[in-house]
Amino acid sequence: MSGLPLLPGLTGWASVLDHQNRLLASLLLVLLLWLTRSVILRAVLKQTTEPRTRYAWQKGSGYAVASLAAVLLVLLWVESLRSIATMIGILTAGLAIALRDLLVNLAGWLFIISRRPFGLGDRIQIGSHRGDVIDIRLFQFTLMEIGNWVDADQSTGRIIHVPNGMVLTTPLANYSRGFHYVWNEMPVLITFESNWQAAKGILLRVAEAHAEHLTDEARRRVIEASSRFMIFYTKLTPIIYTSVKDSGVLLTMRYLTDPKHRRDSEHAIWESVLTEFGQRKDIEFAYPTWRAYVRGEPPPQGESPAFVPPPPS
Repeated sequence: MSGLPLLPGLTGWASVLDHQNRLLASLLLVLLLWLTRSVILRAVLKQTTEPRTRYAWQKGSGYAVASLAAVLLVLLWVESLRSIATMIGILTAGLAIALRDLLVNLAGWLFIISRRPFGLGDRIQIGSHRGDVIDIRLFQFTLMEIGNWVDADQSTGRIIHVPNGMVLTTPLANYSRGFHYVWNEMPVLITFESNWQAAKGILLRVAEAHAEHLTDEARRRVIEASSRFMIFYTKLTPIIYTSVKDSGVLLTMRYLTDPKHRRDSEHAIWESVLTEFGQRKDIEFAYPTWRAYVRGEPPPQGESPAFVPPPPS
């Protein structure tokens, strides 16, 4: 009977020792999994230098080890977790409020990996941010920024970290999914006196020379995309639209291009246009001008007399 009062104390010490053993086992388990991942990853990375494959192995192995560790730790601590279930229930409500943004970003990550609105290398715009996706993590994804102060969607050199939760609340445009190409338009303004029919023929020939190789590939992409989206195009070849502006005839070239090569295509097309127009005497670019006439002198040959207001009294 004298030993009975000691039982509660012995039970407490046994519980403490049991928790210490579980904690030590947990640390050893995590260390073992981390070392195993490091050995496997090092062996794989020695076999390949392809960036996308190396990135996929690094991310995939990290997620796999984290998931396995979580399952094993839960099994290891399941009996102890039962004893602290009440405490977890009390803390859950507070954590849900305090960690709201993190939970939203985690939900966004689950949406990204399950629905795949974009992937590594895709060019996207979300909100005011545009760029190429270079990393996807649990709470944020990273863009190599394009545009901003740089023309024609080229890189600025800045890296933007975007919270994953934005994909759930903000419209997202993907340049690289579905159709895989974008329509680009280049306006060319020539004078009213120019031979606009000849200019239009030159522009169409130049546009076809630089964009025609995309037509077959684009048509195949349209057929593929139409199985998932309501995408229908009846004309995929370049076209020239004609309109009239205050200072001349506006000829607008419309053609398909890869979204990452838009500036390169404009560069090549403009050089060809400048070369072709430079060889013609009957085609001139239009630009805002002012014409002044001296009172009492006839206007230059070929121009109609301008109205000259009377001098102030």
